[in-house]
Amino acid sequence: MAELYLVRHGQASLGADDYDQLSDVGEQQGIWLGEYFAQRDMAFDRVITGTLRRHAQTVDAIRRGLGVPRIDCEIHPGLDEYDFHALFRALGDEHSALAERATRSPRDFFKALREVLQLWTEGALDGRAPETWAAFQQRVADARAAIQQGSGQRVLVVSSGGVIAALTQQALQAPAATAIALNMQIRNSSVSHYFFNRDSLHLSSFNGIGHLDDPQRSAFQTYG
Repeated sequence: MAELYLVRHGQASLGADDYDQLSDVGEQQGIWLGEYFAQRDMAFDRVITGTLRRHAQTVDAIRRGLGVPRIDCEIHPGLDEYDFHALFRALGDEHSALAERATRSPRDFFKALREVLQLWTEGALDGRAPETWAAFQQRVADARAAIQQGSGQRVLVVSSGGVIAALTQQALQAPAATAIALNMQIRNSSVSHYFFNRDSLHLSSFNGIGHLDDPQRSAFQTYG
C-alpha cells in the first residue's frame, strides 16, 4: 500500500489582519519538519496542497529543511480550511454572546469555535454560512479520492486542521462529533500517517510532532 503523510500548516497569524500567513514560529516548524524527513531519508514522489498561502509557505519551509532546490506541488481546493470567520459571522442574534466571547482571548476563541462547529454540523448555520457542513464533507471526500486515485507511493499533503480532522473522521467512519474533537487538538506542523490504495484509507498515526519532541522546542508546540 502507498503512504500518506498529512501535515497541518505551520503556525499562522491568528489575531492578525491576515491570518493566512505563517508566523516566524510557523516557518521554523516547517524547516524542522523538513530536517526530520531528511534525517530519515524520506523523499516524496507526490506533493499536494490546498490553495492557501500558509500551505504553500509550509511546503517551502519543508523544502528548505529537506535541502532540495524545489518541490513541485499539485493544488486541490478541497484541502482548503473552512472559513471560521464566516461561521462566526453566520451566528444569529441568539448566539451573540458566543460571538462576543470568541474575541476575549485565544483560549476563549477555541472554546467558542468548538460550539460554533457543533452548530454548523447540526445545520443551525445553513443559509447564513457560505458552506454547509455537508458541502465541506463532500469536498474533503473529493480531495481524499484525488489522493487515493492518483500516483505515488509516498505522498505528502499539506492542509489545515479542519480538513485533517474531517479526512480522519471519514477514514474512521466516525460521526461529526469526532471531527470536532480531532480538530481541536491538531498541532501546527503535525504529521498524521495513513496507508492507502485506490479503495481504502487506513489511519496509522495521528498528530505526531517528532520534529518538535525536544524540551528546547516546547514553545514551538502550537495550535493556531
